[in-house]
Amino acid sequence: MSTKVPLLAAAAALAWAQEPSECMFFGPQHDRIIEAGQFRSKPGRFSGATARVLSRMGEMQNFVPGGSRTNSQLQLDELGTIDRHIYGTLQARGVTPASRTTDYEFIRRVTLDLTGRIPTPERVTAFLADARANKREALIDELLAKPEWVDKWTMFYGDLFRMNSVNTQIRRDGDGVSAFQTWLASALRSGKPYSQMATELITATGSNSYENGELNFLPGSFQAMVVIQDTYDQQAADVAKTFLGLGHLNCLLCHNGRGHLNTLSLWGTSTTRQQAWGMASYFSRTNLTRTSINPNSFVPYYWSILTDPRLVRDYTLNTTTGNRPARQGATPTTTVAPAYLFTTNKPSSVADYRPALAREIVADPLFSRAAINYVWEHFFGLALVTPTDGFDPARLDPDNPPAVEGWAPQPTNAALLRDLAADFVSNGYDVKKLMKQIVSSEAYQMSSRYPGAWDPNWEPLYARHFVRRLWGEEIHDALIQSSGVNASYNLQRDYPASSANETWAMKIPEPLRTPDRGGNVTRFLDGFLRGNRDDEDRRGEGSISQALSLMNDPMVLTRIRGTGNANLLLQKNLAKSDDDLIQTLFLTVLSRPPSDAELASARTQLTSANRTAQAEDLLCSLYNKVDFIFNY
Repeated sequence: MSTKVPLLAAAAALAWAQEPSECMFFGPQHDRIIEAGQFRSKPGRFSGATARVLSRMGEMQNFVPGGSRTNSQLQLDELGTIDRHIYGTLQARGVTPASRTTDYEFIRRVTLDLTGRIPTPERVTAFLADARANKREALIDELLAKPEWVDKWTMFYGDLFRMNSVNTQIRRDGDGVSAFQTWLASALRSGKPYSQMATELITATGSNSYENGELNFLPGSFQAMVVIQDTYDQQAADVAKTFLGLGHLNCLLCHNGRGHLNTLSLWGTSTTRQQAWGMASYFSRTNLTRTSINPNSFVPYYWSILTDPRLVRDYTLNTTTGNRPARQGATPTTTVAPAYLFTTNKPSSVADYRPALAREIVADPLFSRAAINYVWEHFFGLALVTPTDGFDPARLDPDNPPAVEGWAPQPTNAALLRDLAADFVSNGYDVKKLMKQIVSSEAYQMSSRYPGAWDPNWEPLYARHFVRRLWGEEIHDALIQSSGVNASYNLQRDYPASSANETWAMKIPEPLRTPDRGGNVTRFLDGFLRGNRDDEDRRGEGSISQALSLMNDPMVLTRIRGTGNANLLLQKNLAKSDDDLIQTLFLTVLSRPPSDAELASARTQLTSANRTAQAEDLLCSLYNKVDFIFNY
């Protein structure tokens, strides 16, 4: 490229990356689209092989009222749990589902969703040439067996479990995060049931969090320099939020729900602070201790979680200070014994109550429902219950809708949530089986394009596939993979179990300590809103700064220049004919061939001036295409 790379990149992006007016990322109608609720539903504008619609799907497309209800029911009965409920609801509402997505879109979609990587051009070509009827199922099995699947979902559950080195209250340091990540990756790699993962995190006992990864979960709830009940409360609140989707317990640990949760939770309006204390009491015999490594300095330190034989009393109502309102019981009540919110079970009088709590949580229908709801949101873009930590137990049962005026069932499809959770339990809480069930469904394989006019009110019906903006780590790794120019990060400086020469952002243990320590890579990843696992959640919105990064950031520009690196995508392919070069760039970056219009425009571009410079601008434009940063 010339010395005016940023300007050329910007001009190229404007020429090539402009999308239809309904594009929420770059388009002029951004605000209108967001307000109309269409941000999850932008149709893909790709060319390629015409979608092959299965005969069953062809039948299901025509199940609008007026057809044979008996025949339609037989068709629904033949489908799996997800499709039976999704297509059954669409049938009942008279809404036509989108067609099956193309093979080009499917391989990119499922590869990104399962592994966080884009497919290689060779794998795309092989998949398109595969004539087997079960090739999509075979691809899914292949992806689930890859080590990249472990990397992607270690990142996902690292977000869920708030795996970071420092938050507003505590430190885990790099050693603690490294141990936590090792434990989590090992659990996923070995197929450890999610119920067992939850149990180990809730009941973890040991003397050194640098050595035992599961010890690093509960310290995240520690409350420094306040009364001990504040820590018990926060542990109960964080466990309920993480594993039951019950974020409102945090509110109930300060006050009764009535008068405070009236517009948020029907269950919460009839739940008291006394009941919430019963949940916090499960932690009343657990002692968190910090041990300094350096006797001359308080930090760094590691954590121990031990049962303290001196803690013989239950949750005590004796505080007038701390983070929460005074805890004062009615005379003569001075303590609260452990009591689970949704059962009458109570733990036996033993030293540590946490195993009893873990048994109650894992057996709770909320546990399996919350677990699949987190995963469902990732694959479908819209959770069955939103927000994912806002479950209202009084509004989940599809057979017993709320009898209180003004309260409707909470899930987008309550029967699907119930039955998919039952499948999850019967499959041994196996997250891989859950993911295979999801991505194998015809509902997941719908096109993001919709025949005819789209009504935003159909979003909760899942009548089309909703697009997802890629995580910053996924965009980083797609740039690395497609360009042929590796990164090299020394993660070992901060995380003992990590590599000293790491290429992939998906392997970075946490967002707080990016290897370049605040440099270009940190800014690039932060610009895509990866959160901090403390007070900032990962978000999927687009922004002008993201668009500018893709046009001008060194992360992108150093992977476009056509000289100096024999592995560079352009360097390896510049000798090809114009058409072959164009096809190669599109297939490598976007996992699809160019449309006829794109091919014609690219031909003109390559012959309009210096060919190398124009090829660089073409590649820059592809990195700025909306379908590079969104998963369709």
